[in-house]
Amino acid sequence: MRKVLLASVASMGALLAAGGANAQPVQPVAPATIVVHMNGYFQFGLDDVGSTYNNVGGSKLNPVTTNGEFRLYPGFDAMTVNGIEYGAKIETRVTFSNGSKGATSASNSSNGTSSLYVRRAYGYIGTEDYGYVRYGQTDGAFTLLQTGVIEQFGDGAQFASTDSTSLYVVPTKAIPGEFIYADQGALYTTDKVVLISPSYEEPYMGGKLSAMASYEPNSNGLKEGYATCSVAGATCAAVSSSNGFAGTNLANERQNTFDVAGQYALKAYGFNSKMSVGFLDGSPVRYTGPITGTTVIGTTTYNNASFNLDRLQVMQVGLQTTYKGLFLDGDAITVGANAKWGQTLDGYAPKPVGTRDAVGYIVGGNYVVGPYVVGASFWDGQSAGNYLPGAKEARTLSEYGLSAGGNYVIGKDMSLYLQYMYGHSHQPGNSNFTTNHNNSQMQMVSIGSTLKW
Repeated sequence: MRKVLLASVASMGALLAAGGANAQPVQPVAPATIVVHMNGYFQFGLDDVGSTYNNVGGSKLNPVTTNGEFRLYPGFDAMTVNGIEYGAKIETRVTFSNGSKGATSASNSSNGTSSLYVRRAYGYIGTEDYGYVRYGQTDGAFTLLQTGVIEQFGDGAQFASTDSTSLYVVPTKAIPGEFIYADQGALYTTDKVVLISPSYEEPYMGGKLSAMASYEPNSNGLKEGYATCSVAGATCAAVSSSNGFAGTNLANERQNTFDVAGQYALKAYGFNSKMSVGFLDGSPVRYTGPITGTTVIGTTTYNNASFNLDRLQVMQVGLQTTYKGLFLDGDAITVGANAKWGQTLDGYAPKPVGTRDAVGYIVGGNYVVGPYVVGASFWDGQSAGNYLPGAKEARTLSEYGLSAGGNYVIGKDMSLYLQYMYGHSHQPGNSNFTTNHNNSQMQMVSIGSTLKW
């Protein structure tokens, strides 16, 4: 019985890892060998969705809908004769499309469902003893060493991203924004170089220390940037400033972004614990025009002060621990917490100068026994939110979210899940909240299946 329980715990960890930052870890191979992979991920669920924006202006959404996601993970791992490891990892996902666009004709792509696109793509080289170098469109140190954010239950992602699993079926205005999850596209879909240190054993308690650092020149992905710019301009992520900034303060363009993180792991007294700290620093594309006056973008008039942006600077600290055999022989309970704070808005966008700093935290855990897992998490965050100088908006956008779910693991490649999510946002005067007195809220129940191979 103990072997069955331990095998189920391992299967759950492998199955739900799809939502994490390191979806394709380095797989060991023999010297002078190359192993090619074609892994995949498929999820489908039936959802019941309620929100502030399900019924607006006489238009209604059907509260019963479906979520679905398909990903391919091609790649390879190899090792030279003298033990140097190298390889490449790619993650593709399905793009979004409008409703009622199921495939009706193989010859008319406009009537079909969406195509695949590259979400991550990177190469690596190194050894276990000397560390690794990653390069490409990939996660940085701030994401890879995020600790205490427990996502391994239900759909395996919860509020991590609106491009994740079940959350995207909720109306966008009803979804609370957040920065407490570092595994989101604003950070990992940009080109960067990542240095990953080996693990060093410290002699006093027998724990292991590791560190990472990464550098992102600008906010480009693969085949983006200079190639589309005939001259320097605000639409090029390469420029450092502009007196004709063509975006809003929610723009995610950055340059010279550095992030560093360290982690300490310790196994003692039956606990497998990890603690990490991290720091992210990036320079936004700055507006250098006059602060007084206004700028018209489309049909909206903005006070120019909203384009004067602070540096993107975020700190994080996290802790989590796992204990096996708490109630039954072979069960496992994991609990964790993470806090982040600094100069940012939701989605790791730089905040306007003069607005408040952001702060947030998340606590969560899961319990695995045999083929079953149950888990829950709660996060809360405050940031500057929507900002338009001269408008009657409160200084703080307050948001929080709750997730609870469970899984039944049929095998190492398949899980059934049930998940509940609730989210709430509040900022008096926020022009994005068109109903419900400065509030936005959502809740959903999702039941479905996840397959990962």
